[in-house]
Amino acid sequence: MREENPDYTLGIEEEYLLVDIETGALTDVPDALMRDCENALGDKVSPEFLACQIEVGTGVCANIAEARTDLGDLRRAIAACAAEYGLAPLAVSCHPFADWHSRKHTEKDRYNDLARDLGGVVRRMLICGTHVHVGLPDDELRIDIMRQITYFLPHLLALSTSSPFWGGQDTGLNSYRLSVFDNLPRTGLPPDFISYGEYCRSVDTIIEAGLIEDTTKIWWDIRPSARFPTLEARICDVMPIMEHTLTIAALTQSISRMLVELRRRNQRWRIYDRFLIAENRWRAQRYGPREGLLDIGKGALVPVPELVAELIALLEADAMVLGCLNELRAAQDILALGTSAERQRWVYQQARDAGADNDEALRAVVAALRAEFLEGL
Repeated sequence: MREENPDYTLGIEEEYLLVDIETGALTDVPDALMRDCENALGDKVSPEFLACQIEVGTGVCANIAEARTDLGDLRRAIAACAAEYGLAPLAVSCHPFADWHSRKHTEKDRYNDLARDLGGVVRRMLICGTHVHVGLPDDELRIDIMRQITYFLPHLLALSTSSPFWGGQDTGLNSYRLSVFDNLPRTGLPPDFISYGEYCRSVDTIIEAGLIEDTTKIWWDIRPSARFPTLEARICDVMPIMEHTLTIAALTQSISRMLVELRRRNQRWRIYDRFLIAENRWRAQRYGPREGLLDIGKGALVPVPELVAELIALLEADAMVLGCLNELRAAQDILALGTSAERQRWVYQQARDAGADNDEALRAVVAALRAEFLEGL
């Protein structure tokens, strides 16, 4: 049976935290605010597991230009609705000083079930992520591309890192979110399935045993979407600056097309050992883009800027076809400006150098994150 031609459509989901405009403290989403958001955005907005979170998702976007318009509209609407209640959204994976012990989960059957099934580990889920969907309508193709694209996930994570602080302290990591998330079951790098049938046999085993009801409770770094004919990359932190999110989306879309084109020529990206990819995942989580990743083919540690330059060169032809060449090249801008994790540390240190105490410096970080949420919109 001939595979369907991929359309490489895009969908982007972001999770936000709500904070008090005056204090920067985390705040639960008022019911009235949630209703206002739903009235403005319909099914593109929804509550999240914790009551202080809110999730948005674009529609099916034909290209990066449509994704920019859609995501920009979502961010503006959430910010406008929240402002009516003295609140503001943060697009960041961990709040700099919030205490997870004091948070409560949203009263909803799905979330009540999660709280019951996962116990103490789920109560720590004061984290937010970015999910990028790429349209790949053929089942076998999705699994094959998932096998190959896993190699690039640490590169995407390194560029997206936005969670250096947890509970008012610098963790030393650039993505502490991933450390929290990895406590859940069915997370991390996906198994190396060789076919869609093998994937189905594995997940159906635990579904039919009653352990989970469907694949929405499989939270790998990348997975076939449970709801759409897409491959869903889930490894990235939320990025405060929307253009950085679009760069990650352009990279994900372009890598997907590059791998499909290799397949058309009866070629493929080498399938590397998950042990080695996991080492890069850890390095991205710990250091972001500054201490290098393992070039597995060379067997050597290579600076991330060098790897990003190589990746851009590799993907330029695909990005040109997809109409996202500028966004692809903007990965260099992330390196030049610094990831969110790096910028947060810079704001914190600037405040401390100016005489602020720890709490005041952390509030300065929140204020900077608030400003970046609407940057460029």
